[in-house]
Amino acid sequence: MVPDRGTWQLTAGAAVAGLALAAAAVAAVGPWDNGQRKAEREHAAALGRTGGADHQVTGRGREAAEAPGPAPAPSAPGVLAAASAPKMPAVAPAALADALGPLLADPGLGPLRTASVVDAATGEQLYARGAGTAMVPASTVKIATAAAVLSATGPAHRIPTRAVATPDFRAVTLVGGGDPTLDLPRMRTLADRTAKALRDRGVTTVRLTYDASLYQGPASHPIGPGNDNIAPVTALMVNAGRLDDSTEGTAPRSADPAGDAARAFVGLLSEHGVNTESGPVPGRAPAKGPALAATHSAPVPVLVERMLTSSDNDIAEALARQTALATRRPASFAGAEAAVTDRLRRLKLPLTGARFADGSGLNRADRVSAALLTTLLVRAADPAHPELRPVLTGLPVAGFTGTLSGRAAAGSGGLVRAKTGTLRGVDTLAGTVMSADGRLLAFAFLAGDTPSASAARPALDRLAAALLP
Repeated sequence: MVPDRGTWQLTAGAAVAGLALAAAAVAAVGPWDNGQRKAEREHAAALGRTGGADHQVTGRGREAAEAPGPAPAPSAPGVLAAASAPKMPAVAPAALADALGPLLADPGLGPLRTASVVDAATGEQLYARGAGTAMVPASTVKIATAAAVLSATGPAHRIPTRAVATPDFRAVTLVGGGDPTLDLPRMRTLADRTAKALRDRGVTTVRLTYDASLYQGPASHPIGPGNDNIAPVTALMVNAGRLDDSTEGTAPRSADPAGDAARAFVGLLSEHGVNTESGPVPGRAPAKGPALAATHSAPVPVLVERMLTSSDNDIAEALARQTALATRRPASFAGAEAAVTDRLRRLKLPLTGARFADGSGLNRADRVSAALLTTLLVRAADPAHPELRPVLTGLPVAGFTGTLSGRAAAGSGGLVRAKTGTLRGVDTLAGTVMSADGRLLAFAFLAGDTPSASAARPALDRLAAALLP
């Protein structure tokens, strides 16, 4: 921050102390712990333990065929430990306004600019400019998606993909549960277990169908079919419908991810001596058929972290639908919108003008305010809401991880953690920093009608860096 020398310039000694405190706070609040995000680290540790539970969505039946998995990752620890340390004088809102005002005037931000900066420990508004105005958020809406699914499903939930047989074991249905992270190695394991279950019963030839009926409504995102940013939103897919070897970012996508997944399953079954008579074709799983095998995604907190760090649109839409399922709504764009809105209302968030037309932020019908984003971050830092902690631990780290790996204004590398958002003419940034006095600050800067991302992104990064010591 460019300090106001007359109001809150620190002495050299206090600055050193502030930097030391901020460094300690990085360890306390950072999304990385020895190179691994907290929910992922907890989940990895859990893999070495026995036990676990079936976390199938209520009403969809028991997944009895997969060996019990490990206990899912708990929410990450509290992030405000550093806030209890002795404080230096609090940030002066007037000085903050003096520092941020000129930076918000940057022409790279276009004519529509809103901002909010809040003390995460107290909820005190330290700076606001049009903070209550709802704007197109782009991918910063994923913060809302994350909070909604974490509050709806809890940290234990994992998304299943199952193989279910008819009572005579002559037909098998591959049932999608909405896991966009299903990959070929897990599909191979599912096929191996399915084939073994069939061979144990003397069955080597089956009819195969696939069931993606868990999701309802249009599969194509409103951004349009054939877009490299997202696959058709379906309950069954492998590697998010990618047609190359990539695991994140843009990529050519299948027009039929569910059918492609089923055809891959057929090939894998044949490798284990189980052949199919015909198909695969779409169908419904038998209501009372025996479960042959199942595979599960990582727990929801891990998926949330991955979604936020990489800005993964496919995971975002899946998590929005998991929110709908957990609240007994249709797993559709409309059902997800209603579910996310309801969960955020329960968190007592400022929803005036807000709309969650999708989970990813690709839809320009989405609307959020800077005040909503900072309040979401404050809720995630609140010890009363430990279930929301992955909202913070998944944020990209400036200069190091995810969508901020190549972005860091001078002095902000490793210290700014924020979700990025970019559409043509829309650039946003929302996250957290540790101030000179050891306070966790939540910020949100939204810009509309921007001339270009190349002009807007550095301007946003400078705003975030201005909050640092």
